[in-house]
Amino acid sequence: MADDPQRNFRSSYYEKVGFRGVEEKKSLEILLKDNPLDLEKLSTFSQRFPLPSMYRMRVWKVLLGMLPPHSDSHTMVGGYRKEQYHDILEALEVMRYVNSSTPCTHVYLRMFQLESQVLPRCSEISAPDEENEDFLSVSRAMEEIVDDPIDCYWLIKCFVNQFHTKFGDSIPHLPKSLEHYLSQEEPRLLKHLKNTGALAQLPYSLWFRRCFAGCLPESSLQRVWDKVISGSCKILVFVALEILLSYKIMLLGITRPEGVVRFLCNIPQENTDAIVTKAIELWHKYCGTPMHAV
Repeated sequence: MADDPQRNFRSSYYEKVGFRGVEEKKSLEILLKDNPLDLEKLSTFSQRFPLPSMYRMRVWKVLLGMLPPHSDSHTMVGGYRKEQYHDILEALEVMRYVNSSTPCTHVYLRMFQLESQVLPRCSEISAPDEENEDFLSVSRAMEEIVDDPIDCYWLIKCFVNQFHTKFGDSIPHLPKSLEHYLSQEEPRLLKHLKNTGALAQLPYSLWFRRCFAGCLPESSLQRVWDKVISGSCKILVFVALEILLSYKIMLLGITRPEGVVRFLCNIPQENTDAIVTKAIELWHKYCGTPMHAV
């Protein structure tokens, strides 16, 4: 589709006067009026533009399969989700896996295990392994984003399931991809990380298995998850890349790998929005911008 000069002029004008995204918000509202909703167009929109916060949860629920594309079924399906949540919770309470003092994130983990048919025996419960810690990290982050516990559980479950189904085979290759793009953007830093032995010890689990849950504050994390939920795990590489680029002077001054890891696991929280913005720009630079006519 050829560019619309009038639309481009309006978009440029809105951006100059401080209303960047007005046109995009209108486009999303049009998409959300479709019945059934067009998942491909919603995904492409989410890849290309920031999701307005007022519509984010609705888009997430549909793209994650928590709600169906047919909008007129949302209330009914939401009711089923609520009933199922309470049934699972009651079963866990009866079996004494959880009680009123169990942290919500651990309740969600047991619910997920029960539904996945991997719930351990009460006598065999031990400290969470790495996979369970990944789940708990995502849960803690989602809990900060979503107020309602029922919505929170279903979003966590659908996010984790979709992530492993879609990207499980790709995750092991992301560290190599990060190394490649770092060699393009900042070869000096890459050489330093290799020479100090830090490259192999970077917090890849935090970045690529937990999708930056526990690393970025929720306001920044949501924007990254918009891209993951709409179909890209590659965005995770560029967020990691931009973190390295943003703190390259600091990192070049650290000579021990454990010092690098300690810093990257506890990055300053005040400029993460700028980091995510630059990461999205890098992602579009190297991977292109999805296009469709709304």
